[in-house]
Amino acid sequence: MWTTVALLTVLGTAPSTSPSPSGEGGAGDLSLRHVRSTHGLLGPERRNEALAPGDNLFLCFDIHGIRVDVEGKVRYSMVIELKDASGKVVFRQEAKEQEARASLGGDSVPAYARLSVGLDSPPGDYQMKITVKDLATGQEQSLSHNLKILAKDFALVRTTVALDPEAHYTAAVFTCGQSVWVHTSAVGFTHARGKQPDVVFEMRVFDEAGKPTLANPVTGTPPKDLPSDVSGIPMGFPLALNRPGKFTVELQATDRISGKKAKTSFVLVVQGAEN
Repeated sequence: MWTTVALLTVLGTAPSTSPSPSGEGGAGDLSLRHVRSTHGLLGPERRNEALAPGDNLFLCFDIHGIRVDVEGKVRYSMVIELKDASGKVVFRQEAKEQEARASLGGDSVPAYARLSVGLDSPPGDYQMKITVKDLATGQEQSLSHNLKILAKDFALVRTTVALDPEAHYTAAVFTCGQSVWVHTSAVGFTHARGKQPDVVFEMRVFDEAGKPTLANPVTGTPPKDLPSDVSGIPMGFPLALNRPGKFTVELQATDRISGKKAKTSFVLVVQGAEN
């Protein structure tokens, strides 16, 4: 369930939603825009760049000015480097060729990089550098993103919003009347000798004024038959989006053996249904 590799990066793309020029896309100056880190692919934006061991970071951005062929295809490569605070390269992924479609036209496509932090990753400050090359024109552009890996402790990681209870399909747009699942996992809990982990989860939702939407938090507990050596405990909460607005979802886990608590939160914007 949890990677033992210290740092792993995976790349991917999705279709573009940009306006279309006529004919073959003429590339302009290549640029990387709308850079943001998210909880899950294209999910709610993260509030900080501090990652606990076992966590994921999705860095999403748009590639602008890329050459689009007459069939709506784009070809580019990515190189990724991760450096520690001393400037030493601790991970490098060599140029990896990507292909995407701009089915709606335009000269841009969204892309992302995913960083999975191993449970034994050294704490400290890091910088991730992504270099994109348009293979049709030879133009290159880079972006750098600073992040921190925390010391190993009790924490909530891999928080995301999905359309299903198994978290196979992430949710990117939230509309009134929709139902989603909020997923998270606890790591760093106490393993008492001969006993199963004892962790309880809570979810609270606050409106834009800071008022809780329900009088009591929604609670959840993991199965009673967890193996004693499990390294991560996942939990999912259903969330019905019954009205539009801007909300803050707060998750908390309590390790009832050590007494430690861990929290995380994110902002969820629910759009009204269009007429």
